[in-house]
Amino acid sequence: MSVFSPVLNFYNNGFHPCSGSVDIPVTSPVDGRRLATLSFSTEADLEKAVASAAGAFPVWSGMSIRERAQVFYRYKNLLHEHATALAQLIHEENGKTVGEAIAEIEKSIEVTEFACSLPQMMTGELQEVSKGVECRMESVPLGVVACITPFNFPLMVPHWTIPIAITLGNCMILKPSEKVPLSAMKMAELLKQAGLPAGVFNIIHGGSDIAESICNHPRIEAVSFVGSTAVARQVYRTATHALKKCLALGGAKNHLLVLPDALPEMTSKNILASMSGCAGQRCMAASAMIAVGSVQHIIDKLCEEARKLVPGRDIGAVISREAKERIEHYISEAESEGAQVLVDGRNTVVTGSEEGYYVGPTVIDWVNPGMRIAREEVFGPVICITRTATLQEALKIENANKYGNATSVFTQDGAMAKQVIERANAGMVGVNIGVPVPREPFSFGGWNESKFGSGDITGKSSTAFWSKLKKSTVKWQAEAGINWMS
Repeated sequence: MSVFSPVLNFYNNGFHPCSGSVDIPVTSPVDGRRLATLSFSTEADLEKAVASAAGAFPVWSGMSIRERAQVFYRYKNLLHEHATALAQLIHEENGKTVGEAIAEIEKSIEVTEFACSLPQMMTGELQEVSKGVECRMESVPLGVVACITPFNFPLMVPHWTIPIAITLGNCMILKPSEKVPLSAMKMAELLKQAGLPAGVFNIIHGGSDIAESICNHPRIEAVSFVGSTAVARQVYRTATHALKKCLALGGAKNHLLVLPDALPEMTSKNILASMSGCAGQRCMAASAMIAVGSVQHIIDKLCEEARKLVPGRDIGAVISREAKERIEHYISEAESEGAQVLVDGRNTVVTGSEEGYYVGPTVIDWVNPGMRIAREEVFGPVICITRTATLQEALKIENANKYGNATSVFTQDGAMAKQVIERANAGMVGVNIGVPVPREPFSFGGWNESKFGSGDITGKSSTAFWSKLKKSTVKWQAEAGINWMS
C-alpha cells in the first residue's frame, strides 16, 4: 500500500498547495489506511485556476483541431504505458479490484480515441445558397469549462468530458471527488507529458463549497456533473441560474426483466456481474430484478454464482464505512418488512484487510415495489427481486421508476425483447446484457431524474454541449443576378 504526499491543485502546468483551512484524510477503502491529506481549496485558489485556463484559451482555441488531437494521440499511448500503475492507484483510493480498474482505464482510452477522431467529425458545413453567396456553419469552443466528477470512477468519468472538451478547443477545470483525488493528479502529469500546454487542463480540489463556486463563476461557460440525483438537480439549478450550460447526470434504479425462456447460465452470470461489479457503485448497476413467471431456476443459479464470489478478491470494497453501514441498513430494513435475504453480504470481513469496507454480494427475494430498497439507489452489491406474472406487469413497475438510466431484458424471444426496447422508460436498453453501456461513438445518457440538461455526455451528441455554432454568410461576386437571397 502506497502513501502519497499531500493532495495539490494543478494549474499553469504545475502543482500548488490548496489554501483552505479544512483538512480531511484520503482513506483507502481496501484496508482503512490513510493515503494522503487533502486541504480544501478557497475561492482564491479557484480564481488562479480560472485565470490559468482563460490565459491559455486564445492560443489553444486558435490551433487547428488536428493539432489539438495530436496531444491526445500521445496521451492515449501514455495511458497504455501507465495502465498498471494507474490501476493500482485506482484500487487503493477507490477500493475496486485491480481488474475492474483496468477496465476503467480501457474505457478511458476508448473515449480518448473518440476524441482523436473529432477532426474527421467536426468538418463544418459549406453550401452555395445563392449565386455567389456561400453559407458556412462551424462549431467553435466555449472557453473555460468545468467538470465535477464522483468517487466511483476516478479516471473514467473525468475522461467522459476532458478529452472531448479539450480537443474541441476549450480549457478545462476538473473538480474531482475529495474521496479520490489521486488519480486526477496522475492524469495531470500524463497530460503535461503528452504536450498539453500550460493552463489548458487544471485541477481544483475541495467539497461542495468549491463546486458551488464553480457553478456560479462568471468566467466558466459550461459545467458537467456526475453524482447523485439530489446533488445533480442542485448543480443544474445553480449553474443554469448563473446562465451557463449544464449537463448533470444523477442516480439510477436499473431494472432487469427476466423471462422464463432466458438462458440460465448467461442470465445469472450477467446479472451477478452487473449488480456486484465495482461493488455495485455505478449508475449502470443492476439493482432491481423483475422475475416474470416461472424463473425460480434462474434465481437459484444466481444465488449459486453469488456465493462463489470472494470479497477482497472478486468484489472490491465500498468507498467508506458510512457507505457500508448505509447499504447494510437497506438490507436489514427490507428483511424487517418481509423480504427474504437469500444471499447475505452483511458483516463481511476480509482477512488481512479487517479495517476495509466490504459488503458481500446480496440477493433479496420477494421485495414489494413499494419498499424503499425497491425505489431508491442503494449503490452497493445488492439486487432485490420482485415477482410478476406477466411482462406487462413488469413494464408497469419499470415505468413507474422515477429514474431512467438503464433497463435490460433477458429472453430468447425477439418479440418480447422488442416490447421492452420500445416501452422501457430508460435512455439505455439492453437485451441479454447486464450493463447496457453504449460504446463510442454511441452516447451515454439516461432520462428522467437520471439526467438534467440536454444532450449526452459522450459520443457524437457530446460535441454540441462543449461547443457553439458560428454561421457566416459571404458574397464575392459582383451584383449580377441579384435576387432576394443575395
